[in-house]
Amino acid sequence: MSERNSGTELDVGWILKVNVNQPAVLRRADQIQTRRTVKKEWQAAWLLRAVTCIDLTTLSGDDTPSNIHRLCYKAKQPIRDDLLQRLNVKDLGITTGAVCVYPARVHDAVCALKEAGCSIPVASVATGFPAGQTPLKTRLEEVRLAVEDGASEIDIVINRTLVLTGQWEALYKEICQFRKACGDVHMKAILATGELGSFTNVYRASLVAMMAGSDFIKTSTGKESVNATYPVALVMVRAIRDFYWKLYKVGLQTSGGGSAVPRKLSCGSLIIGGVGDEWLNSDLFRLW
Repeated sequence: MSERNSGTELDVGWILKVNVNQPAVLRRADQIQTRRTVKKEWQAAWLLRAVTCIDLTTLSGDDTPSNIHRLCYKAKQPIRDDLLQRLNVKDLGITTGAVCVYPARVHDAVCALKEAGCSIPVASVATGFPAGQTPLKTRLEEVRLAVEDGASEIDIVINRTLVLTGQWEALYKEICQFRKACGDVHMKAILATGELGSFTNVYRASLVAMMAGSDFIKTSTGKESVNATYPVALVMVRAIRDFYWKLYKVGLQTSGGGSAVPRKLSCGSLIIGGVGDEWLNSDLFRLW
């Protein structure tokens, strides 16, 4: 992973100054998707890169140690041998970017990956995923337990109520507590953008999460009725760019609604156009 985002003091003035022009965002998103396409052999190259940025995930109520074991071996070898040979990339050691599981399954994933002889990161959702409506003390303890069991990335969910009611200082303080509970492991803040009400709220929540020390900002839990959309990702990329120009480099993860090949290709164009191709690696870009 990239260098940690150490965060900064809350800048309420910067946050309240933001007002996103929704029609302009929608027009720009449409332009990027229709005009910036990846063609021919470059499609295969980008899709291979996209595989290395995937958080291979299982978040089901019937997860078992054997399910996690199979998932981890899939993460180690996500593409069939014959396809790798035909593309002449068998020696590249292509794996997924991470394995993502519930806190109760972190230990299983860590053991399975160790057995498989690979160092793929284990990410764990926490803080009352997906709704984030459990008491703060419980959410903090969930983070600590996942870290103790070996998770190297923690995916927190923010309190959407604080965004919808404009309680930016309370949101900042809460995320700072999650960041402290994570210790040395990277923290990814899930914004659940489909429940934030407006592009302006998405941008403001992105800023608060980055100010509080999030190493990634993530579109969705995958459980909302509306998950990752291209315009929302564009707003978040702009927030990442603006934060980078002033302070630190933060990653982006798109979650939910991103399984189709054209959408993955469009994501590459979005990242390159928004913040640059240095973001096109698993340290700063993830897909789910």
